[in-house]
Amino acid sequence: MDLVEQFNTEIFEPFRDQLVALARKSETNLVGETGKAAAFRQLLKDLPDTRPAHRDLAANQVRIGSRADLSAVERDELVAVLKGLHPWRKGPFDVFGTAIDCEWRSDLKWDRVKNRIVPLENRKILDIGSNSGYYLFRMADRDPKLAIGLEPYLTFYFQFQALQHFFRAPRVYCLPIRFDDFPVLEGYFDTIFCMGILYHSRSPLDMLVRIRRQLSNTGELVLETLIVVGEDDMVLCPYPRYAKMKNVYFLPTVRCLAGWLQRAGFTNIRCVDVTATTPEEQRKTEWMTFESLSDYLAPEDPTRTIEGYPAPVRAILLAEPK
Repeated sequence: MDLVEQFNTEIFEPFRDQLVALARKSETNLVGETGKAAAFRQLLKDLPDTRPAHRDLAANQVRIGSRADLSAVERDELVAVLKGLHPWRKGPFDVFGTAIDCEWRSDLKWDRVKNRIVPLENRKILDIGSNSGYYLFRMADRDPKLAIGLEPYLTFYFQFQALQHFFRAPRVYCLPIRFDDFPVLEGYFDTIFCMGILYHSRSPLDMLVRIRRQLSNTGELVLETLIVVGEDDMVLCPYPRYAKMKNVYFLPTVRCLAGWLQRAGFTNIRCVDVTATTPEEQRKTEWMTFESLSDYLAPEDPTRTIEGYPAPVRAILLAEPK
């Protein structure tokens, strides 16, 4: 099913026309792309058409099928496609017995939020920066009314498409666009996940206001972002890079972040987790062979980044619209 067909359903009322137009534009851009998108589309044509006997979206390593479901030739074709979608950042997955050990143990983050949030059953969810769709698949196990992911990076968008080819998780969608290009659907979503995204925004307050506008009156924001440890209303503005990333703009204290949320129109703000990132959670693997956390930290002092800033610490805050 193409993007336009996916979004041309009654579940998206009263914003169906906006989403169909957006899907049509995204589809046109992808079809017209002669570079990476075209190569990925061709790659996905080599996926086996096997329908697995089982799937497990509740497992930390999201699983579908077993090795016995595929012939040796089909298994080789599958591995070639999955390897062609390198690098795999968010996971882990097990696809017909092929373990995809991604850079991030995203199951650890999911464990920190899954029992803290409002139950996702029958809720409309937006996941900003959905990457390979690991969290979308974990959400799908909670039987939401729908879950939409936004993923502008084509490698990760096509990873989701490859996985969804087999998982066929119902009412789970993804658009290859940035949150800034997504229309404001006033009061439409019940839960919005913004995890690992806010520090990439040049204007975090504007982003939080835009998120708040999209939440229903009984909605919930699940916000996970890099912070600096401290009790004051302070923010670190690293320059020119933070942990070798050039697109990290603001790292607030938890208190400062709560103030941002208040200014953006949120209430009942609570911090439910603060965790330092470790090599157990983020590391180089066979499926992500580029630099990872250990390369970003100072060799002589792993409590500092290679630039001398405090090493990555992440906080999870929950909030509701006023």
